[in-house]
Amino acid sequence: MSTKTDQRAKRILQVLLRHGNTSVDELAAQLDASAASVRRDLTRLEQRGLVHRTHGGAKLAGQTQYEPFRFDSSFQEREGRFAEEKRRIGLAAAELIREHETVGFTAGTTTTQVARCIRHRSGINIITNAVNIGMELNHQAALNVTLTGGTMRWAGAFSLTGPTAMEMLSGVFLDKAFIGACGVDVRRGATTIEPDEAAVFRAMARQAKQVIVVADSSKIAMVSPALICPVADIDILITDSGITSDALAGFKANGIQVLVV
Repeated sequence: MSTKTDQRAKRILQVLLRHGNTSVDELAAQLDASAASVRRDLTRLEQRGLVHRTHGGAKLAGQTQYEPFRFDSSFQEREGRFAEEKRRIGLAAAELIREHETVGFTAGTTTTQVARCIRHRSGINIITNAVNIGMELNHQAALNVTLTGGTMRWAGAFSLTGPTAMEMLSGVFLDKAFIGACGVDVRRGATTIEPDEAAVFRAMARQAKQVIVVADSSKIAMVSPALICPVADIDILITDSGITSDALAGFKANGIQVLVV
């Protein structure tokens, strides 16, 4: 693939990452390229599993339910809540990842968005307890993906938990851990519903140089039963513009860098 073609393909992916789907004509106009060239680019990207061709255009791959769970709508339903905010959070989080880093992703719909935003990248080592993230990234030859192993107890959650996951995480070191949460509160920290899942998330956070919590604004100031990590352990919080000014000030007062997208 020529340098020009490769650059055009990257620009196509950037458009799709921001908008989810677009038409051939819109891409041709934005890229100052012929429709025929764009169609060839889309064919190559589809062969790599990065996009799905649609009538007259394309959409980002990975937006459909995983085949083994096609009758369980719970993940799709959660994915659809604050979908645009999660996409923006995913883009901002992905920009923090550097080549040759080892990064961890906990299970969750927002962490899944972050993972999707690095599918076109290379030289990144990924460790995750999320089966769906492994499924989406495993065929990208330029990425090295490792699953923690463990027990998958909740259909539609794709989350591996238990002693196997904990033991695996105790033997690795991460540059960054991207943590999903059901609640992020200034006093109570990052929390989730299931204690077993929280234990795995907490183990991943312990092994990371930098802990990055990704949560849309509906999770801010919410508290779930199981602690992932206290506020003091969070380095960066990435959320959307729905966060209140009081909550924003509270996190910043605790030394947390907050990225609002």
